[in-house]
Amino acid sequence: MPNQKNIKNVKELSDKISKAKSIYFTDYLGLNVSNVTSLRKKFFESNIEYIVVKNTLLKIASIESKIELSDELFSGSTAIAISYDEPVAAAKIIKGFLKDHDLPSVKGVLFEGSYLPASDFSKIAGLPSKEESLTKFVVMLKSPVQNFTNLINSPMVKLVNVLSGLKENKS
Repeated sequence: MPNQKNIKNVKELSDKISKAKSIYFTDYLGLNVSNVTSLRKKFFESNIEYIVVKNTLLKIASIESKIELSDELFSGSTAIAISYDEPVAAAKIIKGFLKDHDLPSVKGVLFEGSYLPASDFSKIAGLPSKEESLTKFVVMLKSPVQNFTNLINSPMVKLVNVLSGLKENKS
């Protein structure tokens, strides 16, 4: 018979899973306290939750949320990075953290409701964020308008240059 604390934890975890845009399942065992604190701080600054979970509770929560996860996620120590806003943000933080550290290792990813194996992590980390995508889109929209404006102004600029040249010749 499960105790009330575990029932409450499973319910909270199920709620978090259902609200999440992405979840990164990591193995954190081997990180020292200062490294975990540093990683948590980076996640906190980006509005990402990083929590250690029990594998059995995670498995029950995923079943309740009707999400199929690989059984390899439920072995060893597990911490999850939950992103509610930007699905790529956690991947970029983990990728940046891995430049200086060996851990955490990514065991799998739940990205927009679809499970992806750890091998796809580097592809996700390479995706542009929402802000980067919007910036590129705006630049793409601005470029044709700028070119059109330059095209329209070009004859006037040439006329002004010719008139300036004539003025200098007459002077």
